[in-house]
Amino acid sequence: MRPNEFQGKVALVTGAGRGMGRAVAEALAIRGAIVAANDITPINLDETMRRITATGGSGKDYVFDISKKMTLQAMLNQILDDWGRIDILVNHANVKPRASLLDMDEWDWVRSLEVNLTGPFLCMQTVGRVMRTQGGGVMVNIGSTLEEPGDLEGRSAYTAGMAGLSQLTREVARELAVYNIRLNLVCLGEQGHTPNIDLAELGYPQGLLGYILYLCSQASAHLYGQVFTVTEQTSPESFLA
Repeated sequence: MRPNEFQGKVALVTGAGRGMGRAVAEALAIRGAIVAANDITPINLDETMRRITATGGSGKDYVFDISKKMTLQAMLNQILDDWGRIDILVNHANVKPRASLLDMDEWDWVRSLEVNLTGPFLCMQTVGRVMRTQGGGVMVNIGSTLEEPGDLEGRSAYTAGMAGLSQLTREVARELAVYNIRLNLVCLGEQGHTPNIDLAELGYPQGLLGYILYLCSQASAHLYGQVFTVTEQTSPESFLA
């Protein structure tokens, strides 16, 4: 592990209050990043920040809804006031309503697309403008192609948003590349399509977390607009222990 790989970098992680978002926030902090941890649920962020500070990391929690332009801009202003820049953006915030098409409430459909697709769009747009002024930056979107076998029932809203995020990443990456902003997407799915790299040799854990860290680092400076599907997740506890 490279303890100072992201030293001095400011990393905004959305959906950092739980799951892989929390693991990414912790892992970046352990490697020296200043983490701007975002989530809409304060109690979840409290635990994330407790874990970050317990390992000597630094950062701050930001409780905002990233699917709304005004609240996202307010958060960005606070981050810039606190740290002056944003070097890394990891879009993890997501919701997974479970309902069949015939039973789905319209609110679930709209909210799913707001958080899973509009949220990353707004974050890439808003943070991208900051990174353009800075002269560059790194963005990683976290998505999904398939859940575990048999777990797709009632997930039409979720999978529609994930499919849109995949195509959006490809298109936006070309636009951002001219400003030295790298954008890639990492998905969890059954069919793996990963670059020919040795994560262990680079000091990263295997699985989804490892690829996210790899794409945030200078080791992947040659990659943009790529969609990588990873078949396994490494336990965050095994990496952070």
